Amino acid sequence: MQDLINKLSADIKEQISNVQTLSNLEALRIKFLGKKGEVTELLKCLGKLPKEERPAAGQLINEVRSLAENLIEKAKADLGKKQMAEALKQESIDVTLPGRRRTVGNLHPLTTVLNEIKDLFIGMGFTIADGPEVEEDYYNFEALNIPANHPVRDVQDTFYTSQGHVLRTQTSGVQVRVMENIENPPVRIIAPGKTYRSDDWDATHGPVFHQIEGLVVDEDITMADLKGMLTLFAQKILGEDIKVRFRPSFFPFTEPSAEMDVQCYICGGRSGKPCAVCKDTGWVELLGCGMVHPKVLERCDIDPNRYTGYAFGMGIDRIVMQRYSINDMRLLFENDVQFLNQF
Repeated sequence: MQDLINKLSADIKEQISNVQTLSNLEALRIKFLGKKGEVTELLKCLGKLPKEERPAAGQLINEVRSLAENLIEKAKADLGKKQMAEALKQESIDVTLPGRRRTVGNLHPLTTVLNEIKDLFIGMGFTIADGPEVEEDYYNFEALNIPANHPVRDVQDTFYTSQGHVLRTQTSGVQVRVMENIENPPVRIIAPGKTYRSDDWDATHGPVFHQIEGLVVDEDITMADLKGMLTLFAQKILGEDIKVRFRPSFFPFTEPSAEMDVQCYICGGRSGKPCAVCKDTGWVELLGCGMVHPKVLERCDIDPNRYTGYAFGMGIDRIVMQRYSINDMRLLFENDVQFLNQF
């Protein structure tokens, strides 16, 4: 019995010391300590020994059991650490490698230019006004001295709703709303926003576009004030060397009226060169403007004999096209990532 115990003890030490995996260690635990394990079989043999030898033999077998349990626990801990170290090594991250580059968004060129325009006018003493995009017929037409039979009221030009409202064709209605709600001038506001017209897409037109309307009402306001302010605006936004011209025009809500053109940014203003943007004229219409019609002031309870004012409306989309030499307005609405990444 003593020889069997000594041999089992030696086998336990040798085999556990050479084990390489947790699964193999579990197999050894079953082999030595399981219900049919070698230690258990030795304990079953105690009954065959003389009574006087049983205590000593039982003590030795229990020591072998304790030895096996301790060695297995120690081997299990060592193998667990080794396995964890190998896993960490395989899953380690090389912090010296460059990280994955994330695409960072930026402001749309329309938003960028709009913000610059707002900052410029705020610096000149203007405030920003807002109004509804679904506008009442009165504010979109009648209050602006546009009679009921005027062509711009036709369904070919204007989007009407079932309730008799319209998708605003300009932000000029905001000017009327502001003048209605003041006690007395001065008024100095800009009204940026989306506008809608029943139009087809081409290089310089579309059914939806962005506008900024401006309004100044005070005593002794003249056309010279309007021209000076718009010329300064063009120089600050489009460049100091920009060339502008004013042409007589007609708008029901201003008298006299004018349109301001800027030199074509595609053909360089060289009239006669084939150009889809300026239609071979060398100039691009940028905005309409004029002195506020006395009838518009009267509708807002402002005395036209004491106060005068000027108004202007410009398409931000065309300003962006001029600013970045874009030859087709539709590019601003297509959300093409390759196009937008240029900005």
